[in-house]
Amino acid sequence: MSINVRRLRAMLAARGTLVRVVVADVRGSAPREAGAEMLVWADGFHGTIGGGALEWRALRIAREVLRTGATRVERIPLGPGLGQCCGGAVTLVFERLDAVPPMPWRREIAGFGLLEEDGTGSSAPLWIWGAGHVGRALVATLAPLRDIVWVDDAAARFPVTMPDEVERLVAADMPRAMAFAPGDVDHLILTYSHEIDLALCHEALNQGFRTCGLIGSATKWARFRSRLLALGHEKQAIDRITCPIGNPALGKHPQAIAVGVAAALLSPELSAETTEGTPA
Repeated sequence: MSINVRRLRAMLAARGTLVRVVVADVRGSAPREAGAEMLVWADGFHGTIGGGALEWRALRIAREVLRTGATRVERIPLGPGLGQCCGGAVTLVFERLDAVPPMPWRREIAGFGLLEEDGTGSSAPLWIWGAGHVGRALVATLAPLRDIVWVDDAAARFPVTMPDEVERLVAADMPRAMAFAPGDVDHLILTYSHEIDLALCHEALNQGFRTCGLIGSATKWARFRSRLLALGHEKQAIDRITCPIGNPALGKHPQAIAVGVAAALLSPELSAETTEGTPA
């Protein structure tokens, strides 16, 4: 199993001491897979291990562990006792954390045995360029699923409250900020300016990326392709940028675009197509 180290670090910084609840083992049918986690603090939580009665019970136990500090293991049948009919059983491990443990994290847990986790649980970073309507819809949809850096050149465009795990970056010159993005990143470019969008595509091609999506029409993309070729980029490289983003069949409403983008990022088949430059 693996831990999303970046998210854990962000939540510890925002919330202080918390309890991590991890599904350590699954037998039969269960609402979540082994490795699913929930982070719990005194008056809130982040993530899910399956919802319903199972999660409410886990929250109660987690807050006891938050008070006592004692690691606990609970094997919970998913049957009539919980008002559920999954028929399986899950083993949950509850651990209080004040800091990110060293990776890989190997520990012997009484009542369970050896539990090993590494720090590869973080998916590729997602950088969203632009805090307009579509940017907001994308963040609202993807924040529970991805590690997001959200970039705009005006602080006022961001919402007053944002998810704890989303990192806000105010950059007066967004194209220059592209240099701070890692090479294995997924980019979504959707600023208020076509010139900024073009400059971001140019810098992304110079920098390298895992996938890159650009909001726009076929006409916009045709013009961008010509200008990117004139800037010296190879056709094969330019073809790795996906434009338009999302699923046109779902419509152009910001939330509809966000749903289509989320499906592409979460589906291995669609992600592979995006990486190869197939338009969404």
